[in-house]
Amino acid sequence: MNQTKSLNFNGQTWHVTDLPALFGARLERLPHVIRLLAENHIRATGESTELIEALDSWMDGRSTEFEFVFHPNRLLMHDTTCTPALADIAGLRDVLADAGCDPSVLTPDLPVEVSVDHSVAVDLYAHPDALARNTSAEIARNAERYSFMKWAAGVMKTLNVNPPGTGIMHTINLEQLATLIVTEDDRAHPDMMIGTDSHTPMVNGIGVLAWGVGGLEAESAMFGQPLSLAFPEVVGVRLTGALRPGTLATDLALEVTHRLREIGVTGSFVEFYGPGVTTLSADDRAVVANMAPEYGASTGFFPADAECVSYLRRTGRPEALLAKIAPVLRAQRLWFEPGDTPHFDREIVIALDRLTPLIAGPRRPQDRQSATEAEAAIVGAVGRNLVPGEGVPDGAIGIAAITSCTNTSSPRLLIAAGLLAQKAQMRGLTPPDWVKTSLAPGSPSAADMLTRAGLMDALDAIGFGIVGYGCTTCIGNSGPLPERIEAALAEDKAITAVLSGNRNFPGRVHPKLDLGFLASPPLVIAFALKGRVQGDILTDPIGIDPSGAPVHLSDLWPSEAEIDAALERAIAPADVTSAFVEARSNPDWAALPTPDCECFPWDPDSRNLRRPAFVSRDAVSRLGHYQATPLMVLGDDMTTDHISPAGAIAPDSPAGEWLIERGGDPCNLNVYASYRGNWEVMLRGLFTNKSAVNHLAPDLPPAMTVLPGGTRMKVFEAADALHREGRSTILLAGHRYGMGSSRDWAAKGAALLGLRAVVARSFERIHRSNLIGMGILPIELTGGFIPAEAEITADDLFEIEVTGPNLRPRQEVVIAWYRATGESQKVLARVAVDTLQEVELLKTGGVLKAILDRLLPED
Repeated sequence: MNQTKSLNFNGQTWHVTDLPALFGARLERLPHVIRLLAENHIRATGESTELIEALDSWMDGRSTEFEFVFHPNRLLMHDTTCTPALADIAGLRDVLADAGCDPSVLTPDLPVEVSVDHSVAVDLYAHPDALARNTSAEIARNAERYSFMKWAAGVMKTLNVNPPGTGIMHTINLEQLATLIVTEDDRAHPDMMIGTDSHTPMVNGIGVLAWGVGGLEAESAMFGQPLSLAFPEVVGVRLTGALRPGTLATDLALEVTHRLREIGVTGSFVEFYGPGVTTLSADDRAVVANMAPEYGASTGFFPADAECVSYLRRTGRPEALLAKIAPVLRAQRLWFEPGDTPHFDREIVIALDRLTPLIAGPRRPQDRQSATEAEAAIVGAVGRNLVPGEGVPDGAIGIAAITSCTNTSSPRLLIAAGLLAQKAQMRGLTPPDWVKTSLAPGSPSAADMLTRAGLMDALDAIGFGIVGYGCTTCIGNSGPLPERIEAALAEDKAITAVLSGNRNFPGRVHPKLDLGFLASPPLVIAFALKGRVQGDILTDPIGIDPSGAPVHLSDLWPSEAEIDAALERAIAPADVTSAFVEARSNPDWAALPTPDCECFPWDPDSRNLRRPAFVSRDAVSRLGHYQATPLMVLGDDMTTDHISPAGAIAPDSPAGEWLIERGGDPCNLNVYASYRGNWEVMLRGLFTNKSAVNHLAPDLPPAMTVLPGGTRMKVFEAADALHREGRSTILLAGHRYGMGSSRDWAAKGAALLGLRAVVARSFERIHRSNLIGMGILPIELTGGFIPAEAEITADDLFEIEVTGPNLRPRQEVVIAWYRATGESQKVLARVAVDTLQEVELLKTGGVLKAILDRLLPED
């Protein structure tokens, strides 16, 4: 059967995959995410027979072992995920050169876009020079690493680096990179991509299929290896009605996160459908899609429609592109129809008109509640009532940040915040001096938009001036806390952050803050003005004006008409392009030196960059039959932040001590995220989060473990001692191990510790993939065994038999647990390996070894 058909328009002929002819009537029953995966698979392989059989099996409720082949057409990275990947590539180039091969052959086949957005910190705030000084400080702090990135872009022409100040990667993707369709020669196909950040699905909001992958999987893809994808579970979210006045896209995102975490969608492809979809703007949809990793899914997909094309027009895309989108997607039945009722594995319904203003927290993004319940949530979290007193109150807001691509990429949300700020200024309100305020939009065009709407001055006046165009507080780069908040923390007062971000795990926003609420941008300002969580934010006064009159949130909250009118004044498509072009011409960035050589000149005295210790042609498979000592035993919800932190490095930490010994400034050690090109620092940072409790022995401090016999030792030192004794080691954990950021260092660190396997009750998708990419076997417990409650000791042994010749996807495993008491027990499990491609990676020893095997001649 002919797999393509011709489309003729505007004097051109384009060939597209003919999905209607290939799939017939079954196409209407397929979710759009499956239609897109099928299009990509057929275009990449030319095969459709087995695919059609798999689709029929799936729609009939039967299991299928089918694996999609997926070739993304581009890759997106940010500076703290690209740094370790580029260090790997530089190390791989060294190995090639040492073997007498041309290192330049290691150049990405895929176009790679890098955004420098994860390193700007809120050093200065509520000051007219905050933006300029924070950006300059960022470049000075990271000059060596940024020069390394410029070197990589110079020697690899398919790699483009967008300098500091150009915005957050996902906003850049929405506003600059996404095209909905791609035309190559005489072929046209949907725009489909991957990114090394878990929030890559944000672009799902405008109809582009994308998901986050680990850095190691990205390295494999960028050098031509397709992704192999087991047939995913697809979960439908039917939206009905429309959001009521006063309810925003943030509230919907928090509701979706709560509802989907309740039913469990880890690794699933989520798709939104139903009549409610058409009531949401593309900006609204992108907010909801952005939080896919928070609800545990691979995607949060909204199919393309006319609103998506309108979004591209609002952000300055050329009309020549816009004219092609609908014809190409309609011809392939990839255009959204609100009346469609596709087949899903599971479905939920959300009535948009029943939502109210929400917050989530104070420790997990899925713990949504009414905005009225902040005080009760804090009381529940700290286990006591808030105590009245003098000075900074118990329950104070320490940080109030309008931050993150999640919400700052939406003009409506920023305009709503600006209007609330304007009304607050008119009533004479400002936040108390203990609140650290900040605004860090995802796009440099936000300043133009807010200025044109007449709102920027008001935001500046109440302390929400722009501090940077990057992730800032959302990623933990919140900078130093106000002195009064530091003093309140020393008095054991409950101090809370409120942010418009996507994560609020303990210590995520700031190492000293365990409590935080996610909220919409206008609610962030409202909480900042109030300065504390006590009372009901929706009904109690949030301040007193100079005349002594109470001011309520209802006095400040903008109407829908006010928001619409301000948007009409504010939106100018040309701003998006012009602001981005201006931001790219950063003189501090341009002045950074760039080495001119095919192999990177490593500096042996560098504190920032070290040739990776795990890049070697001698790497071997970690599979086998062995008895292992438990290195650590962890509980549920161990995030990648717990495993490999991103935030500030304490001078008295193992990493801090290492840096200071080599000349680092104890007062300015920077953050872990800036050292992801230095394995020595990252190794010493593992598990230093105080919430990463090791259950091998009672009262173990962070980053400590126990050796057989009872000696307590730092985790990385214990791992080395056990390795020198010839012992195999494993790590055991609870549910959702590795949730959070797509941080490949959480897996690279495990590899440097020498772990052969990680045994957990469940894994988050990207971390599971990263473990496999480093050659570490993920094993999922299937029985009732709970490691943190099993009283495992360092003298116990676990016998595991998973060998290369016998390994197959999802095979069952029986682990023998030999207790130091002489007792033994069988533990039921399965390998958390989904595809044959993953099997081969584990046999080979991981992604980096596989790349070398393809490029190096056999000995």
